[in-house]
Amino acid sequence: MKQINIGGVPEHFNLAWYLGLKNAEYKEAGINLRWKDFFGGTGAMCKGLRDGDIDMAVILTEGIIKDIIAGNKSKIVQVFVQTPLIWGIHVAEKSKYKTIEDVKGTKAAISRYGSGSHLMAYINAQNNGWDLKKDLDFEVIKNLDGAVEGLTEGKVDYFMWEKFTTKPLVDNGTFRRVGNCPSPWPCFVIAVREDFLKSNRDDVKTILDIVNNTTSEFKEIPSIDRMIANRYEQEIEDVQEWLSLTEWSQDNISKETIAKVQDELFALDIIPEKWDYKDLVEDL
Repeated sequence: MKQINIGGVPEHFNLAWYLGLKNAEYKEAGINLRWKDFFGGTGAMCKGLRDGDIDMAVILTEGIIKDIIAGNKSKIVQVFVQTPLIWGIHVAEKSKYKTIEDVKGTKAAISRYGSGSHLMAYINAQNNGWDLKKDLDFEVIKNLDGAVEGLTEGKVDYFMWEKFTTKPLVDNGTFRRVGNCPSPWPCFVIAVREDFLKSNRDDVKTILDIVNNTTSEFKEIPSIDRMIANRYEQEIEDVQEWLSLTEWSQDNISKETIAKVQDELFALDIIPEKWDYKDLVEDL
């Protein structure tokens, strides 16, 4: 049985993968799919793809586009979550900062350079009319635990992360959320290493078919809200709100979206050039 390694963040967005693995759906199709949690987010997954530690990744759209242009030999094969990601902007509960404007020019915690928390800090700065050269300062904290430590100890001033994942930390008084910043495009895509894709195209298609079957009916799974609340230690009403806002996709990313992401990243000086659609995306 062929082993295929896939990575993603250990968050509620990816429960569909867990369910398919739990039900042995991939094994029944002759694929030993091995899931790896990446607590360091998109930057860590980009490194995993580059190093060959994983063959596939469920990864932030803007992060993988930036990294492919920077030399990561991977291709986007599908959108996984169609709706934007809502990034919460967090400070320590006892921080003196009360608004988004208050954190202008202060130190932002990021999981690593090229991660979503890094790139979205630029989007947030642009949205608020900040000077991108003077008003952004970064400190690498690796993951959510690092952010808790950094904010609590005052090493960093604010941190951007998906707001429902961090909601328990807001509820228990670790963080305070001063605002939100939705990503301006579909948030998660599935990317595959190019050399792996060349020789395993049919297996990748099979994997996508299985997970798409789950996501297309995800909201109809009995007691799915309670399952998510228990597994990810969320309040049931937060899970229900998140489910109402989130739509999965079974289609590839559009040319319009690829153009929009690149236009934004280029304007922010995050990528040095814009690439053709075919150099970033593979249709299966």
